Amino acid sequence: MPTYTPPLRDMQFVMHELLNVVDELKMLPAHADIDADTINAVLEEGGKFCAEVIAPLNLSGDAEGCKLDKTTHEVTPPKGFKEAYKQYVEGGWPALSCDPAYGGQGLPVLVNQGMYEMMNSANQAWTMYPGLSHGAYEALHAHGTPEQKSTYLTKLTSGEWTGTMCLTEPHCGTDLGLLRTKAEPQADGTYKITGAKIFISAGEHDLAANIVHLVLARLPDAPAGSKGISLFIVPKFLVNADGTLGARNGIFCAGLEHKMGIHANSTCQMVLEGAIGTMVGEPNKGLAAMFVMMNAARLGVGNQSLGLTEVAYQNAAAYAKDRIQMRALSGPKAPDKAADPIIVHPDVRKMLLTARAYAEGGRALSTYVALQLDKALSSDDEDERKECEAEVALLTPIIKAFLTDNGWIATSHCMQVFGGHGFIHEWGMEQFVRDARINMIYEGTNTIQSLDLLGRKVLGNNGATLKKFGKKIASFVEEEGTSEAMQEFINPLADLGDKVTKLTTEIGMKAFQNPDEVGAAAVDYLRVVGHLCFAYFFARSAKIALEKQGSGDPFYTAKLHTARFYFAKLLPETASLIRTARAGLQPLMAMDEALF
Repeated sequence: MPTYTPPLRDMQFVMHELLNVVDELKMLPAHADIDADTINAVLEEGGKFCAEVIAPLNLSGDAEGCKLDKTTHEVTPPKGFKEAYKQYVEGGWPALSCDPAYGGQGLPVLVNQGMYEMMNSANQAWTMYPGLSHGAYEALHAHGTPEQKSTYLTKLTSGEWTGTMCLTEPHCGTDLGLLRTKAEPQADGTYKITGAKIFISAGEHDLAANIVHLVLARLPDAPAGSKGISLFIVPKFLVNADGTLGARNGIFCAGLEHKMGIHANSTCQMVLEGAIGTMVGEPNKGLAAMFVMMNAARLGVGNQSLGLTEVAYQNAAAYAKDRIQMRALSGPKAPDKAADPIIVHPDVRKMLLTARAYAEGGRALSTYVALQLDKALSSDDEDERKECEAEVALLTPIIKAFLTDNGWIATSHCMQVFGGHGFIHEWGMEQFVRDARINMIYEGTNTIQSLDLLGRKVLGNNGATLKKFGKKIASFVEEEGTSEAMQEFINPLADLGDKVTKLTTEIGMKAFQNPDEVGAAAVDYLRVVGHLCFAYFFARSAKIALEKQGSGDPFYTAKLHTARFYFAKLLPETASLIRTARAGLQPLMAMDEALF
């Protein structure tokens, strides 16, 4: 069975040495009293919950799966899940970064994100039960009426109730303009909602007393397309005026999806038959409210793959040190044994270092984005808020797509390190691979994320937000340009920055002639910009490691080696990506459809 050790040392490095988050957070009125000891203590205690309570349930939960009673429509998650959720709620973990006005602890988003990284490493399927509650909370916090907030936010904050997002329908996925679910206005101001939703994560379970579904539907007179979508709260149990639970609502699970991975999470086919709902926000403007939840979910999905990358690496590295097979080509490295441990072989090290680099780079980038999100939410400077919001919007599709692509690569590599044992369930590695694969698909496929980045976030404002982020990179390059020790990091970083500028301009000019050029280049483009982000944070990390490598702490030696590996073996991928992005539309569209 796989094991998990929370990577607290690297988390602390990223927060306190690389990003200096305490100094940044203290500038925000909501976090003026924050300190490093508090952050470290919360994550250390959270790590214990993850390693000791939910990690041991991961393998068994995957084997057992969920059970649906088709008569009652009730879903039972695997053994131990309900008890673990009870401990989670009793520990106050759902409330970490929630508003104190609703019972939250008011800690920074980046602390909650650190907790969720560890939860995803320990047990992604379990983590998905409370996971979407944060998105539901954010959507209602931003767009709910005072009555809706008082009814739902305290319960979501405490974890007594969980939340879902009900978007996808059998005939439409990302193209929400095609959805058909109907909402009929009632005399009392509520709506009767009828329709079907699919792929609803944690849509039905017995972990919490109530489930708050946020449902997209159409009013009778709604305009066609995405401009005619409204958002509704549809609770599993209706809520009485005094906050107690009332009758069962007309929303239920009609079936469970049989999936490649995340078997222990109930992915539900939900049916609404005159379910009572209340509108969130304005009529026909539901997407604006739902996007609050969707963007939170996209950051969360990137965090899922970050968690899987870390736990897969830990187990593969431990196995490679222990498993003996063959001799090193340069001669025995363990002459006292019948064979050498496989970690002596260059390609095994390449696979391990790839996973390690993608975990460390992903942690740095996602923590940075969480810090910008904290500023966007809590700064008293309107200009700073807007700038941080724009940067979070720019980097969100990169977090979602680049980290999940990397998670698929990393977990596959780590399974390979185990050889034949990696294909066997009891070692846990094949589960990490299966679980990681969904992260590239849901909350908007990675192609959708790439189109969002290039089409909306970059070309949509003529690259203004990307240029602002690029200025941070350019400033660092200028500061370190004369440091001989930093040349191995600064030169390729500066070179890639220039190439991204040129590539963006070239694609933009092509897109003026034919918008499909964006679709042809977008996936490669996102991966190039993802590498630019990683290279920036690895270069900054290397600077710190160089300054502290004489401290005697092996952590800095390892960080420096990982950064050098990244620049030597992973960053060069950008050369081929730029070439294929520049190849454009013609090779993709020239062949007649009939020939496929």
